[in-house]
Formats: sequence, structure tokens, C-alpha cells
Amino acid sequence: MLLDFAKAFGLVIANSRFPKRNKHLVTFQNAAAKTQIDYLLLRRCDSGLCKDCKVIPRETLVMQHRLLVIDVGIRLKKRKQTARGTPRIKWGALTKDKSQELEWRLSAMGSWRSSGDANTMWAATTDYIRASAREVLGVSNGVSGGHKGDW
Repeated sequence: MLLDFAKAFGLVIANSRFPKRNKHLVTFQNAAAKTQIDYLLLRRCDSGLCKDCKVIPRETLVMQHRLLVIDVGIRLKKRKQTARGTPRIKWGALTKDKSQELEWRLSAMGSWRSSGDANTMWAATTDYIRASAREVLGVSNGVSGGHKGDW
């Protein structure tokens, strides 16, 4: 019945994949019988992650049950570095020379002479400041420096 269930749902019985001595297979033991009644089921696609499956002979959970352990190796997928962050303006590169150039560009753009309501003027001004800063200071590639918390 267990084999039919595992086959129907594409599962693998982890206990049966590794040859073991009887004392490493028996999960239930009393005076009359020694049997394997506990099973670990894995999806077939995850069966490669299972490194070992065994019973710890001297560890008992209840009087007659033994501890069943599975060793699993988990792989972490690395994300592409370009997808980590968004490009940002390098405000840390602002020096006296670059601030003068930025001031000259902003005054030349005429962003301060925008008209309309306050929201429109604010949006136009911030767009001009950001565009000028991108040209003068540059833009990062979106990848962080890494160990920011270590300082």
C-alpha cells in the first residue's frame, strides 16, 4: 500500500535508498517483533538532496520507537548580481568642483523658472536635479558593496 501511494504521487522512500544493517533499519522494537514502521517520503526531484537516512539505535523517543534521521544537503541558488538592486546616483562623489558644475547646469536648465501649481513645479525641479546629478556624478550599477554591516 505504501509503495502504491509513493508511486501514485511521484515520491521516493528515503529509507530504502541506502543499504543498512538491520539495527539501523528497525524503527519499532518490542519483545515480540522488530519492524520498520517509519518511512521518510521525498519528492522524486528532491531525492538527490538526500545524503543519508538512518535510525539511531540507542536513541529512543518512546519506550519502543527509535529516532529516524535524514541528512539533507540544501543548495542555495545564487541570484544574478544585476538583479539585486536599482541603479542610484553617486551622491558620495560630490566634490567642490562637481558641485559648481551641478550648480551651473541647474541654473542653465531654467528649472527654477517653471510655472503652474506647486506640485508641478516641484516635480519639474526634482526631475531636473536628478537628471543633472546623473550626468555630473554618475550612476551606480545597482550592486551593493557587500559587507555594510561589518564596519
